[in-house]
Amino acid sequence: MFNRLQNMVQNFSILEKRIFFSAIALAIIASFALGMSLFYKNTKAVPVISGEYIEGMVGQPVLINPALLGINDIDRDLANLLWEGLLSLAEEYKPSVDGLSWTVILKKDLKWSDGEPLTSDDVIFTLDTIQDLGNRSPLFLTWQSIVAERMSEREIRFTLKTPYAFFADNLNELQIIPQHIFGSIPGANLRLSNFNLEPVGNGPYAFRKYDKRKDGFITDYYLETNPYFVGNPPFIKNFRVKFFSNFNEVLSAFNRLEISGFGGSGLAETSGIKAGFSSYIFDTTRYYAVFFNRGTHAGLDNAAVRQALALASNKQSIVDTMFRGLAKKIDGPIPETVEGFDPAIYEKEVFSIEEAQKVLDAAGWVLGDSGVREKTSGKIKTILEFNLIVPQIPELKLVEIANFLKEDWAKIGVKITIIPMDAAQINETVIKTRNYHMILFGNVLKNNPDILAFWHSSERTSPGLNLSIYENRKVDTLLENIRKNPDPTSRGIDLAKVQSLIVADHPAAFLFSPRYLYVASNSVYGISPFVITTRSSRFDHVTEWYLKTKRVFKRSS
Repeated sequence: MFNRLQNMVQNFSILEKRIFFSAIALAIIASFALGMSLFYKNTKAVPVISGEYIEGMVGQPVLINPALLGINDIDRDLANLLWEGLLSLAEEYKPSVDGLSWTVILKKDLKWSDGEPLTSDDVIFTLDTIQDLGNRSPLFLTWQSIVAERMSEREIRFTLKTPYAFFADNLNELQIIPQHIFGSIPGANLRLSNFNLEPVGNGPYAFRKYDKRKDGFITDYYLETNPYFVGNPPFIKNFRVKFFSNFNEVLSAFNRLEISGFGGSGLAETSGIKAGFSSYIFDTTRYYAVFFNRGTHAGLDNAAVRQALALASNKQSIVDTMFRGLAKKIDGPIPETVEGFDPAIYEKEVFSIEEAQKVLDAAGWVLGDSGVREKTSGKIKTILEFNLIVPQIPELKLVEIANFLKEDWAKIGVKITIIPMDAAQINETVIKTRNYHMILFGNVLKNNPDILAFWHSSERTSPGLNLSIYENRKVDTLLENIRKNPDPTSRGIDLAKVQSLIVADHPAAFLFSPRYLYVASNSVYGISPFVITTRSSRFDHVTEWYLKTKRVFKRSS
């Protein structure tokens, strides 16, 4: 058969041969295309475990210990890669009928990244470490009144003084530290332990090593898949963090393809990028406002003045001009990303210089010779001149925002003196003493609407977070009820009342909620934005990130 075909082809003319071989080539191509089409139709791409992801960060790790984590974002980022929250380790958890106790049963055969067993003893040890005042744990206030009892090797019972509807969130955020590592270390030496930089955790990744220069600067921090991780293993096998002194170094490293991704809250993060990238915007539960301290200035004790300041705050312009999509304006104590937010309450919260002027005029505040409003009561003259404390956080442009407000407030006859301060010093020198007229500051909510710490009258003094020194008995009662109420529907009614009351009192000029921008190489997949509470929360779904795929046949239904 082949010989006959060969003889026949030999007898073809040159044109016939071209047509013949072209037809064969087309048949082969068509067959291949049909085969590939059928292959892709009957298969799907799935991620595979492979490769290394390198993230660039500005700063240095200091204390990677969940029980002792402070304000260092680097420590928190790494902790979120190295640890899971308690509820992720739990087989079951439930509250008692009266809400005064919660039982957590751990999954079987849990292990630390070094292979040692993880049991209820580790949970108890973690609580003891947090509750020991000598350890200065930032989590002390959250857990100070909680009693944890070991019921068995896998079961722990937590007893509360009063019911707390959102206690599951506290449990979910609690990251356990290993007793077999820290149990023999004296409390005074706890922060000095090498294990705070060479941690043993229980998260998707495990510590492998770090590189350090002779001057002590840690340049690279190497993580690898934790073989004892209780969840689905991450698709990215190795996760490395490279540390830099400033953002320009991060940007240059990304453009040289030396790192795979980086994150930030400011606009400049994408302006100098030359390498191929994808950007992801995460909404947050954080918001910034100018909080008015009524007790330090008679003008701020006047409801009309506070209302006028709120009316003259052009927050939409701040968001559009300063952030260009990386922030959202906010009008009250609950962001739209949090349960209970009611947009109907804020419909009348609109920017208007004219309306602000009318409010001040009606309340008897007149313009003085200097262009600043004043009011005389008896022999006492009050002038609307205020100091505004502002943390210096360049990526959030807070000082620029303060100047923006200063200009608008000057239009209604209010004089502002801006006092920029180092963000790390503000808590000790300003917030603890409540020594300010106004402060531009941020509140961070959890994934729940418990705002008691920010607005209840019992939180007016340090370490409380009621920066407006706000006091309203109706609000106090509502906030207390919200904390105890496990029913979201009836809780929503109280939350609406709280928002209405606070907005009507104008204890602050609410401004904006920042969004978090994350940039990654186009070779990285599986990153999906969601609402985050802190920047480290971007790693909550890091196990879903991937670099490579393979095709597998679809299952027939």
